[in-house]
Amino acid sequence: MEISESIKFTEKAAEELINLLNTSSYNKIAVLVDENTKAHCYPLLEAHLPQHLLIEISSGESHKTLDTCTLIWQELTATAFDRKSLFINLGGGVIGDMGGFCASTYKRGIDFINIPTTLLSQVDASVGGKLGIDFNGYKNHIGLFKDPVAVIIDHFFLKTLPANELRSGFAEVIKHHLIADKNGWSKLQTHAFPNIDWTECVKHSVKIKSGVVDNDPLESGLRKILNFGHTIGHAIESYLLNNNRAVLHGEAVAAGMICESYLSLKRGYINKEELQEIETYILSIFDKLNILEADLEGINQYLVQDKKNKENRVMASLLQKVGEANWDISISNTEANEAIIYYNNL
Repeated sequence: MEISESIKFTEKAAEELINLLNTSSYNKIAVLVDENTKAHCYPLLEAHLPQHLLIEISSGESHKTLDTCTLIWQELTATAFDRKSLFINLGGGVIGDMGGFCASTYKRGIDFINIPTTLLSQVDASVGGKLGIDFNGYKNHIGLFKDPVAVIIDHFFLKTLPANELRSGFAEVIKHHLIADKNGWSKLQTHAFPNIDWTECVKHSVKIKSGVVDNDPLESGLRKILNFGHTIGHAIESYLLNNNRAVLHGEAVAAGMICESYLSLKRGYINKEELQEIETYILSIFDKLNILEADLEGINQYLVQDKKNKENRVMASLLQKVGEANWDISISNTEANEAIIYYNNL
């Protein structure tokens, strides 16, 4: 698997960005930040950038909405940005998803660059061209596929993260090992979080995801394996967010991976020892979520809106075996509920 030339690994994001700008001819530049990246990441780039428009939005999944997009589009319009402008997303998954969506739809599309500042966005959200926003409580319900002109990954930004954000991103690292690297999964379990070589860790995950995406850019088949843990995980995440019990994306995906590993066992794909290995490692890093039996019906309402569904059937990606995943596996609400109850009883 080769990593795209548009993905740049560096320890000096400002220099890499300037090199890209020096070979381009953009009329105007905008930088999108939230209050966290404005305080901790933007100062590392500000002095090196040419004149630009700084757009600040509020952080968090609850602000990944059309209302926030409207604010971004209004700023671009008021400053007369044209189609020869550049949009720079400086932040985590919410910034990258929503900023890329706004750039790709503004005047039918302007170029954008992602500078991911969280582990989650470096190993997952900034690679693959998936853009979107939440709508009526449904995660990434409105969106499109569009690649940035470049992704600049600087591991220094990880030093700005609180422990819970670093942990959230690590859920995607675990996922990449479980779906595509059996030997790597065995090695990963010998490392206690957060004692990880993050430079190699990020490159490993980007390499796996890039290889999958290159083979299936529009998610018609193979790319769906990247959704392992996300069918149930997204439903849990959306339900809790909209009931004032928000959890981080990776925390929900961690729970989802245990639930979907349980379903992989029930389908005969993996054995009990492998399931126990998976849940033991995940629970050594992530606290269990507090999901009540009374929550199941509400979670089911989000399951039926999952983007992978076909003909009113919930479609999941399960583990075919450790290190390999399948896709388009139909699961019932009853099975999903059983998996969540199993998770609760651990």
